[in-house]
Amino acid sequence: MIERASAPLDAPAAAVPEVSSPGRGDGFWDALDGPERVALRAVSRPRGFAPKVPLCYEGDESDHIIIIEAGWAKVTSSTENGHDVVLAVRGPGDLVCESAVLGSRLRSASVTALSPVRALVVPAARFTGFLDAHPRVWLLVSSNFVRRLDDATRRLQAHVSAKGAQRLALLLADLAELSARHCPPGPDGGIDIAPPLSQEELGSWMDASRETVARALNNLRRRGLVRTGWRRITVVDLHGLRAFAQGRGER
Repeated sequence: MIERASAPLDAPAAAVPEVSSPGRGDGFWDALDGPERVALRAVSRPRGFAPKVPLCYEGDESDHIIIIEAGWAKVTSSTENGHDVVLAVRGPGDLVCESAVLGSRLRSASVTALSPVRALVVPAARFTGFLDAHPRVWLLVSSNFVRRLDDATRRLQAHVSAKGAQRLALLLADLAELSARHCPPGPDGGIDIAPPLSQEELGSWMDASRETVARALNNLRRRGLVRTGWRRITVVDLHGLRAFAQGRGER
């Protein structure tokens, strides 16, 4: 289980890059227009989270939602033996901790900062009031739910049908496309995976051991699809990686 941190709710925001400008991503914040952003900021308060500090806890009451302005966080759920399973990552522009608020239930997962995070914290009652005053945003929130369910379904299908290296390739291809929305590719076209996930965290996400991830990464390196460094993975050939994940890159 995640150890609870004692950081104050109004802790100053950490030094992180500015939130992406409109149109660069497809997160919740990117889809809001100017007046909607102004109105939402008016009912929120800024907060910074250091790496490894939870934004919300599994099992807690749902008293606020969070919009990530900058930085990356992971969504995890604990098994009966206390092992944390990575379910997703969230980044700039993403809305988190909202499903429990809108469903009036306890939180089903924890969200923890992977890097310094700057965010807007909105009390639950103020957020639902904002939605009532801006009906168009209800549709954005619903679309957010549907997209995340689709992503989870696709990864579940890959888990059932694909080998370890293919599952990792799918995960890295998705993370590369996500990362490219916020950081441009390098001069050689390589895309650095922005969320700083360890091999153990990648393994948890794809239901594999750290050793399996290491072997799969070695396989992808040999194929010229990725290169790796200390806590760093760069996708060299996104098209080829996606093809390999779909079983079209075997050789």
